[in-house]
Amino acid sequence: MAIEANNNGSSSWVLIALVSLIGAFMSILDSTIVDVATTTIMHVFNTNTTTIQWIVTIYMLTLGVVVPWSGWMGNKFGLKRLYMVSLSLFTLGSALCSISWNIDSLIVARVVQALGGGMIMPTTMAMVSEAVPREKFGSAMGIFGISLMMAPAIGPTLGGYLVEYVDWRWIFTVNIPIGLLGVLLAFFILPEFKGNDDAGKVDVAGGITSSIGLFCLLLALSKSSDWGWGDEKTVLLLYISVVALGLFVYLELTCNHPLLNLRIFKYHNFTMANIILVVVTISLNAGVFYVSLFLQNVRGLGAMDAGMLQMAAALASGLLMPIIGALYDRIGPKFMAFAGLSAFLYAQYLFHQLSLDTPFNLIRLWLIFRSVGMSFGMMPAQTAALADIPPEMAGEASAITNIISRVSGSFGIAVLTSIINNRQTMYAERLAEHVTSNNIALSSLLNKLGGSSTLTYEALQGLVSQNSYVKAIDDMFIIMCIMTIPAIFLSLFLKKGNKTSAHMSIE
Repeated sequence: MAIEANNNGSSSWVLIALVSLIGAFMSILDSTIVDVATTTIMHVFNTNTTTIQWIVTIYMLTLGVVVPWSGWMGNKFGLKRLYMVSLSLFTLGSALCSISWNIDSLIVARVVQALGGGMIMPTTMAMVSEAVPREKFGSAMGIFGISLMMAPAIGPTLGGYLVEYVDWRWIFTVNIPIGLLGVLLAFFILPEFKGNDDAGKVDVAGGITSSIGLFCLLLALSKSSDWGWGDEKTVLLLYISVVALGLFVYLELTCNHPLLNLRIFKYHNFTMANIILVVVTISLNAGVFYVSLFLQNVRGLGAMDAGMLQMAAALASGLLMPIIGALYDRIGPKFMAFAGLSAFLYAQYLFHQLSLDTPFNLIRLWLIFRSVGMSFGMMPAQTAALADIPPEMAGEASAITNIISRVSGSFGIAVLTSIINNRQTMYAERLAEHVTSNNIALSSLLNKLGGSSTLTYEALQGLVSQNSYVKAIDDMFIIMCIMTIPAIFLSLFLKKGNKTSAHMSIE
């Protein structure tokens, strides 16, 4: 029997959001938890760096291929059924990863894991969008936002602990009981979201072109730092992706039953919010990635210690999310997003002062401030992106948002890595000009200090390399400050959404 859960004041949406959170958290967590184990796995399976990178790359590429299909599959088969199948696939893939006997079996298992993981996030967002009354939508997205903000930071910490003190296989094994529990809870608690009888035939042409385009684009972005932007493989992949995605857009705009309804961008709230999310996603991924590298490669912390230093920021975000959600329901997204993004910009500016001797407590404080600003900026924008979308389009909207998030995160890391490498080379050349045996003042100082001149010059060259890297990271944060400015401007045009536009059809 179909009921209108949004019109009777029922609080059942809280259970739906909490149960959905299990799959969302696991999916995001697994995107980061594996990174810290790659070195250990490389030694265990006696493989090289190029091969081991595929356990991360193949997961991301598979996500890019399956996400576009999630909207149509949710409409065709029902969101609850798709969520349970996706979480079951993810759990099965985790089990296969935990018993993998060589690098090839691990890569195949990661594909299975990503087939499920790729559909969990858009399906979860679609369920929340359909089930929650619009006057409570912010509170629900606040619960959902816990996974978005906490999982990326918890991943390296948990992964570092398991690798260092237990066994690398446990980064996958821990998913099994949680995944099984999530499937059971979904079966008993989630309502039977009705499928859409008008979903139509599957858009095969759109599926093929989107899969080819996103696969080539994500592969080019992930390998650009190794191959170089001018390498023929990178150029060819980018060319294929542009052609395929261009054809995909044409097909979707002319097809009666498109895989992804791109006309959804006519909703201005959705368009502006996704532009904001692009900026925040790039900054989020780049910040987590490069601050972790700085703490480990420059300051000498282990993976777990670096994760623990960043944990306070993740906890602050997680604790704030429900509060931010409740505020959204009261005052809407505009002022919250503007204040949050402004604070986020200032936090990015603080990070451009990062140096070799910046106290860890100060870095922790900056991270917390940055995380709080990001939470106030990102969560209202993410909620506003879906607030005006009709419930029957929630699956497609969620899929599009997830694709944009995946591509922008990969694009940001690839481009910023290239910028950092160029800036580091420039700074290293400038600093190295003064660290030579021909520098009389420096030679005199080293003689007074004593010790082997060869070792001393080697130590100085090491400092040059470290300083140039840190200066390059500082420049990156200035670039992210500049990127944030248009997002702050767009936040002033966000609207709360139509309270009467949503309903939930469940059986």
